[in-house]
Amino acid sequence: MDHVISGVAKFQKDVFPAKEAAFKKLANGQSPEVLFITCSDSRIDPSLVTQTEPGDLFICRNAGNVVPPHSNQTGGMTASIEFAVAALGVTHIVVCGHSDCGAMKGALNPEGLTSLPHVKEWLGHCRVASEVVKERCGCDELNAGDHLQLVTEENVVQQLQHLRTHPSVAAKIATGQVKLHGWFYNIETAEVLTYDEASGKFEPMDTPSTNKEQLVANK
Repeated sequence: MDHVISGVAKFQKDVFPAKEAAFKKLANGQSPEVLFITCSDSRIDPSLVTQTEPGDLFICRNAGNVVPPHSNQTGGMTASIEFAVAALGVTHIVVCGHSDCGAMKGALNPEGLTSLPHVKEWLGHCRVASEVVKERCGCDELNAGDHLQLVTEENVVQQLQHLRTHPSVAAKIATGQVKLHGWFYNIETAEVLTYDEASGKFEPMDTPSTNKEQLVANK
């Protein structure tokens, strides 16, 4: 904890003065362009990976970068998505999964989550991903070693589908005001793959075929 506290002092002494004008502007409001939904995993730093500044990203984090389908039951993710889209006016939404995801390991082995009932229930939102991969692979059972990335990527695709059930998101997609993006981030290599709905595959962000980055079709 000491390095965290000393980090605050360093921020106040060295970092803040160099960006004081920007922070004074941010003190009166925000207008982020991107809603960035990713995992709570401590190894993921959205601002570091995207090299963005305070005020650029409206970040929502939870175990497994889950977007629960819209319902009449209010939850933190539902409220945050609605606020980002309807109040802040974000124009892009990124759902970013990552390598070695503990939540996805849990989704692959829900029987091992008996002592974590809330985690087990939460990861029920990821069940579709494991079932889709199981069907595609023709497997009765999946294991983390062979199927973790496939399930992680499919989970991103399914959470994008869940986003489309949220009224505020659906309305903006219908009018072309919001675009959806699916990403997979490899912690070890820094590679970021983007989902191409036309091919149904995740492709490197920096290849010509992605045209800077693949945008998810908003149909």
